[in-house]
Amino acid sequence: MIKFITRRLLLLVPVIIGVSIISFSIMHMIPGDPARIIAGEGATKQDIEAIRLKYGLDKPLVEQYFRFMKGIITNDLRSIKTERPILREILPRFSNTIQLALVSIVISSFIGISLGIISSVRRNTWVDSFAMVFSLIGVSMPIFWLGILLIIIFAVVLGWLPSGGKGGVEHIILPAITLGLATSAIIARMTRASMLEVLNQDYVRTARAFGINRRKVIYKYVLRNALIPIVTVIGLQFGYLLGGAVLTESVFGWPGLGRYVVDSIFSRDYIAVQVGIMIIAISFVLVNLAVDIVYALVDPRLRRG
Repeated sequence: MIKFITRRLLLLVPVIIGVSIISFSIMHMIPGDPARIIAGEGATKQDIEAIRLKYGLDKPLVEQYFRFMKGIITNDLRSIKTERPILREILPRFSNTIQLALVSIVISSFIGISLGIISSVRRNTWVDSFAMVFSLIGVSMPIFWLGILLIIIFAVVLGWLPSGGKGGVEHIILPAITLGLATSAIIARMTRASMLEVLNQDYVRTARAFGINRRKVIYKYVLRNALIPIVTVIGLQFGYLLGGAVLTESVFGWPGLGRYVVDSIFSRDYIAVQVGIMIIAISFVLVNLAVDIVYALVDPRLRRG
């Protein structure tokens, strides 16, 4: 198992380097002069040249890239807007996004896997139809509309929960449910499809023929062998939640990384945007590593692959 994890960690090195190059290049591929954009309207040529010198924009791109990477490692990069170290600006917000994504994925996994199992075991019944209609609605429903609807019902009408911001546990409930419901629909569909495929295998019918308890067959044999595609979907959805929670964070005023990157775009803080994109991309890569490790735990044959 240690060798398996070591191999995966070594493979991450070129991936992270590639991600850093792409995230750095994205901002420099955008038309326009970054120094002129930062300086704003009415800036003189001297102001623009001073900004180029201050942020190293007069250097070749290769040198700018290595300065960018060195700045991240040594925490020398500073936000253009606040002049504070960029990691001190981003890491607390990224921590908030991780909290929201974790609670959301727990909610969505519980609802999605439960619905998928029940739907597959009771296929072609009203329970199966309800689960599939729920999945269709969950996939189709815009996240921002669902968030506003939950605010109206639970914050405005009933007054049970706060409408936004970050504070106690009650502040994370509505945004986590908003993100989790859409994701649970996708997990439910994948769980149902994977379970049905395994339920049709010969060894399942043989186990039932030998009189093994149905519940034991479902949860010990069928669910475990159906977990690989389910884990894949959960891992991918968790990665998407880390980088794609911008709308939910905006609706609920949640101080997360996605909202911070959007605000940085409007304030022309290109350094914050570069670092934010890179952190989101690297976190997605690390989530894929975690999924690979879970694969090996679920199916030991993969450790030798």
